[in-house]
Amino acid sequence: MHLVTMRVKDSTRAGRLEGARVVELPHRDVGALLEAGEEALLDAQSGDGKAHELGTVSLAPPIPRPGKIFCVGLNYRSHIAEMGRQPDEFPTLFATYADALVGPRDPIELPPQSEQIDWEAELAIVIKHPVRNAGEREAAAAIAGFTIYNDVTARDWQRRTTQWLQGKTFERTSPLGPAVVTVDETGVRPELQIACEIDGWRAQEGSTADLVFDPPSIVRYLSTILTLRPGDVIATGTPAGVGAGLDPPRYLRAGQVVRTSIEGLGELINPCVSLAEAEMIARRP
Repeated sequence: MHLVTMRVKDSTRAGRLEGARVVELPHRDVGALLEAGEEALLDAQSGDGKAHELGTVSLAPPIPRPGKIFCVGLNYRSHIAEMGRQPDEFPTLFATYADALVGPRDPIELPPQSEQIDWEAELAIVIKHPVRNAGEREAAAAIAGFTIYNDVTARDWQRRTTQWLQGKTFERTSPLGPAVVTVDETGVRPELQIACEIDGWRAQEGSTADLVFDPPSIVRYLSTILTLRPGDVIATGTPAGVGAGLDPPRYLRAGQVVRTSIEGLGELINPCVSLAEAEMIARRP
């Protein structure tokens, strides 16, 4: 099942994606659907509702306001190698915040304070139900499904200190979506092709099979620290091909279009705009 959140008037509504149409569901977004529990998720598979043509709706991030967004750094063997690092014994963790999120077709707003805005295509885990101190089986069972995330990063700000947060959560920079694809379609350890293109140039191309820490092990590790709850999002890391790893480095500029794709999950298509352009777009009727 492919679950999306669409914008309707001054609000949002969860929907079930069926080919080229979206069927409305009785929840404000996919996060609220997951919070409603297992029965609501089962009902969503076949529930009737108003149908919309996909091309006529604006998609928000499927979970617009996750309670938590965790990210795992340096989790692809190929990316570890391009950064000149060695695999760590434990996951490298940091957080970001919901204000950083944009939808699957929304602009990436380039902050004027940074000259080094980089791309990072990522597989993101979405949590189905509360889980704490999970074993492997419980961790796997807590995964609702997967979506696509681009952890757009201000490298110059990331490198200001040894802590990465300030480079990872600039407002309205990081696309999420287009849908949460449930685990009945993907399994809990999906091996999928992942890619990122900038203006048609393929910067990243890899497979989620290259992950050092797989989704259940990440959920298990995080659940030891705190309770994971429905709608929490965990970005699992990026493969080789980020702009900072190139010689010379390359970074995003206004006017470019970033296309982020994962096999079976869809794609994000996001134009890069300056903050001034973003403010002009926001003022349009």
